[in-house]
Parts: sequence; structure tokens; C-alpha cells
Amino acid sequence: MSTVQPIGENLYVLDDGRVRQFLMTGDRQALLIDTGFEDSRVLDAVRSVTNLPIQVVLTHGDRDHAGGLRDFGSCRLHRGDWHLIPEGIGLEPLEEGEVLTCGGYRLEVVEIPGHTLGSIALVEREKRLLFPGDSVQRAGPIYMFGSHRNLDLYIASQKKLCAWADKVDTVLPCHHDCPIDPSYIEKDLEDALALKAGALPSEPHPFLPCRTYHGKWTDFYYQP
Repeated sequence: MSTVQPIGENLYVLDDGRVRQFLMTGDRQALLIDTGFEDSRVLDAVRSVTNLPIQVVLTHGDRDHAGGLRDFGSCRLHRGDWHLIPEGIGLEPLEEGEVLTCGGYRLEVVEIPGHTLGSIALVEREKRLLFPGDSVQRAGPIYMFGSHRNLDLYIASQKKLCAWADKVDTVLPCHHDCPIDPSYIEKDLEDALALKAGALPSEPHPFLPCRTYHGKWTDFYYQP
């Protein structure tokens, strides 16, 4: 089961060592960001904190974020990733500018396609927090190969997130180091631009159908 650690008032991080989720608890409802792998037992971790009804919000539809959905039954997710979700899961759309509230948190939805076509970030302006899913990381690798990813869109989305960099103090990624500072938005953009320009060294991945590209700040799994 994922470990549970409080990281703020009414805010918890759930981590199985591969991917992390974030849980907020309010008076009448809890809000869960992502559901982990099928075997992460995220529902058990959530129930160790609260018995409240749970609203599930996905940063994107990859299996390591959506794998636990069958334990919850439904989620909110950008339409761009609905095709990644198995049948039988109730889906409700998320759109740019929507605000989700729970436990004193106000999470503004920011559309950031690229890592997946339906990737979103969540920004808490007052508490100066950014939940970027997989789109901002330190060291990586960030997955950028496959038909549901787009490097040009990723670059455009990182430029969009740069406008938020001075509005947040803490970035809470789903993989690798956490927390990180918002300078990694621009650092990841710098490396993505170098990747687009063909300026990063690389080697074939030993088993995935891609190459590993080594940026100054972050690696990418990518196949041109």
C-alpha cells in the first residue's frame, strides 16, 4: 500500500515508491489527485486518512495515474485523455479555468497538453502550490514517446506554465524529487527545446521503444 504523509493543513501525499498522489480533506468531501497503478492500493491509503466521499481528479490518463480508478468508479479528467480510460468508469470533463475546492484549497485547472493530449495542472494561488502531474520534473525521465504525446504541444504548455512560475513557490510532481522549486518549469522547457532541436545526447532505451535523451536538467524518453 502507498505510504501516507501529511504535507500541509488537510493535505497528504500518497507514495508507493513509483508514483505519488495527493489527497485533500474537507468537512464533507475529500479530493484525490490521481489513483496510482492498479496495485498501488490507493483507496486503502485514502481510507487510512478519511471515510469521506471522494472526488477523483486526474492530471492525465496514463496507467500509473489512472490504474486505481476501478476502486473509485468515476473521475474528472480532460476530454483529451478519455480514450485512455477503461470502459465502465464514469467520466466528467475538466476544462481550463475551472476551480475545484476542498479543505481550504482552491485548485485552478490549467490545460497543459503535451505529455499527454489531456494533461492538466492544478494551481493553488493563495497557498502558491502547483500540481503539474508529470509535466514538470527534476531529472526525469519525462515520457514523451507514443501516439498520445506531442513534443510541440509540450513545449507550448511549458511556455504557458512559465507565466505561473512567479505565482507559486512549491511544485509537487508525481514522480522523482518532490517538492521542487518552480525554476524547473523553465529548466524543463530549456531541455525540451534542445530535444526539439536535436541537440541532446541519447542512446536506445534497453526495452522501451524509444531513446533516452539527456538534458541539462531533465531526461526524456522520446522517439522522433
